[in-house]
Amino acid sequence: MSSASSRKDRLKRAESLIHPEIRNPFVHELNLTTTDKIRIALMSVTVAPIRLLLVLALILMDCLLANIAIAGLTQQQLESEPLKGWRRMLLHPLCWIGRFQFFIMGFHYVTVKGQRASGEEAPICVISPHTSFFDIMIVFVLGLTSSSCVSREENQNAPLLGTLVRVLQPVSVSRTDPNSRQSTVREIIKRSQPGSKWPQILIFPEGTCANRSCLISFKPGAFYPGLPVQPVALRYKTKPDTVVWTWKGPNVLTCVWLTFCNFNNEVEVEFLPVYKPNEEEKKDAKLFARNVRGVIAKALDLPVTDHTFEDCRLMMEASKLGLPKEAGIVEFQKIIVKLGLKLSDIKEQLPKYAAIANSKGYISIEDFAEYLKLPVSPALEEVFAMYDRDGSGKIDFREYVIGCCLVAKPAKTEETITMAFKLFGGEKGYITKDELVQILKNAFTMKDEGAEELFNQIDVNKTGQITYDQFKAYADEKPEYASLFNIYQELTNSETTKTDSNVNNSKDKTE
Repeated sequence: MSSASSRKDRLKRAESLIHPEIRNPFVHELNLTTTDKIRIALMSVTVAPIRLLLVLALILMDCLLANIAIAGLTQQQLESEPLKGWRRMLLHPLCWIGRFQFFIMGFHYVTVKGQRASGEEAPICVISPHTSFFDIMIVFVLGLTSSSCVSREENQNAPLLGTLVRVLQPVSVSRTDPNSRQSTVREIIKRSQPGSKWPQILIFPEGTCANRSCLISFKPGAFYPGLPVQPVALRYKTKPDTVVWTWKGPNVLTCVWLTFCNFNNEVEVEFLPVYKPNEEEKKDAKLFARNVRGVIAKALDLPVTDHTFEDCRLMMEASKLGLPKEAGIVEFQKIIVKLGLKLSDIKEQLPKYAAIANSKGYISIEDFAEYLKLPVSPALEEVFAMYDRDGSGKIDFREYVIGCCLVAKPAKTEETITMAFKLFGGEKGYITKDELVQILKNAFTMKDEGAEELFNQIDVNKTGQITYDQFKAYADEKPEYASLFNIYQELTNSETTKTDSNVNNSKDKTE
């Protein structure tokens, strides 16, 4: 068996790490036909402005009622127990106004299928997919007095609408503060316990908006109580889909205006049978979450992926580094489970990737060669292929992260670096420029000037000699070289074995 095929066997593409069916659920492209554009133009000067003015007037009315309902109550009081008496009664007109608002927006057909379970039967409703700020209509469909929700902490501080959020008495969660998440879980557990005064909790377990092409990972918060939940499937039937609001696509104002310009917006809310967890699911909230997601995905006939909100954060980081937003997508949940990485580990890799990648957001073989200051050679192509998991001829950020874990880091051992140092002539304690240039020229067909430039980069003290510490530091900075060292050693050993075999065959013939 050849050394190349042996390496392929060792780095066999794991089925669990192949690219997901949906590579980016956080991008929404709105393709408008000529007919759509004519309709939007006509509606923009007729119906849409009237809809907007009426909705704004109703929002002001909502805010007035909401302010009255929570007047004199501190945030601590709002979080400690549900509204009572006359304050609670004010939630009824708020709910009626909310439903009327959505009717004015064009949501004339809100179809409800299935039967909603009581709070005693299912203390938590999990709703998916979460694709838009319009999803808040589910709260008005179900009624403000019989449900509460989970909301981002920032929403309560939003101008004007913050009061409407506070009157809902949501469980607050911060996306960036890990401690907040723990307190959110404790609050969900407290509110969902039998005998609790709190109404049924509505949760969008995906934690962020996606494009409805799939169901992304469910956060486990709704499932930690280990209690029965009712899955709820949302279907928007508006064409073109002006409702989706995600990380790359139409902004809030565009979504609102284009939706107002539709003659009609149709949505369907389907209550699925209550899901009662088994003993294993009660002990494992993540397993419980995956299985409930599977039930909703089956009802909607959608695939599932392991993308999470953390992928969105990586998209933003990629954008800051001058890469296309979608370059940051890695299918985060699967990466952390399979490779044991943290978000901070992956974020550390992003600037390194950005330094190699081209303006299109991926690494070609030429980009790879330029980064390593090497010409394209069979050895370099072999290392490149180890990273290029789908054989597309380019390395994306996801493949780069996987490659750094499965290719570069295992190769970057003390033994490998020590052997490579000796191979380059370091037995005497240092490597000279001529030795490095000769080896790189023979092994990787590197030109003299390129090899000399590389020598100067490693020889940080400008002594004309590379010590082991300098050699190791550079290998640590660019672990891809460790894989090249391994390949070069295997090629050298293979040539030595072949030469010895030829010599032995010659001796046998002579005898």
